[in-house]
Amino acid sequence: MSATTETATLGGGCFWCLEAVFKDLKGVTWVMSGYAGGQVANPSYHAVCSGRTGHAEVVQVKFDPSQLAYADLLRVFFSIHDPTTVDRQGNDVGSQYRSIILTHSDAQRETAEAVMREISEAKIWRGRLVTQIEPLTAFYEAEPEHHDYFARNPYTGYCQAIVAPKVVKFRKQFADRLKREAAE
Repeated sequence: MSATTETATLGGGCFWCLEAVFKDLKGVTWVMSGYAGGQVANPSYHAVCSGRTGHAEVVQVKFDPSQLAYADLLRVFFSIHDPTTVDRQGNDVGSQYRSIILTHSDAQRETAEAVMREISEAKIWRGRLVTQIEPLTAFYEAEPEHHDYFARNPYTGYCQAIVAPKVVKFRKQFADRLKREAAE
């Protein structure tokens, strides 16, 4: 394992979905749900859900670049949410559910732009990609009740209807990229 890690911050709808998927991805060492891209310091879940803070629900992902390239992390990201819908993922509607990549460096911005071009040119999605790319200014960790939400609440209605199908799709599509315990 490499002594270095990189950090990615991504928003693609409900952070419970993204967290559940990225925790199973080989090369990922840590995932935390939170808020970014807004104007209010230390927002709460309820404030973010109001749509008045400007934040998106995001996950911050630490990963080992010797095991997982940032571009490959983004390819997974684009496969597990719909990057063609503005401020919505399924029935979750509002700017907090927007598709957004919050970059940590110019290199990440360049890679994000290249992967978006690749996804667009491959016509994987019917519509135009609306994913925003902007530099990360601040990340605020979500409240403890949102940490590992799917793992702790797999049988709630939302998790059964929304999160579980995304996890199943990811595990099937990226079986060769799963951590060993996720593959068993």
